Amino acid sequence: MSTVADYVSRIEGTCGAESDIIVTFKYEKKDEVIANIMKKAQLKNALAGIIFELTFEGQSFRLYTSGKAIFRGFKTKMALMDFLAKLLVV
Repeated sequence: MSTVADYVSRIEGTCGAESDIIVTFKYEKKDEVIANIMKKAQLKNALAGIIFELTFEGQSFRLYTSGKAIFRGFKTKMALMDFLAKLLVV
């Protein structure tokens, strides 16, 4: 069974109401991550085919084809990890 740690390389930023959190996915897993996210999340907007604005369970975020995602509005790291588990783990 996969876990979030199998896909996430690094999490930067602080949790809080208005702070951005940058999640960097492991390079060797980024294509799998992008495919999984695109299957589960709803696409709101695509910018030049490299930036995707998505929504999943009422949470908006941006996904980049470089293997990074930017999340906003998570108050705790645990809340972010729970969200990532639902989004990433098949």
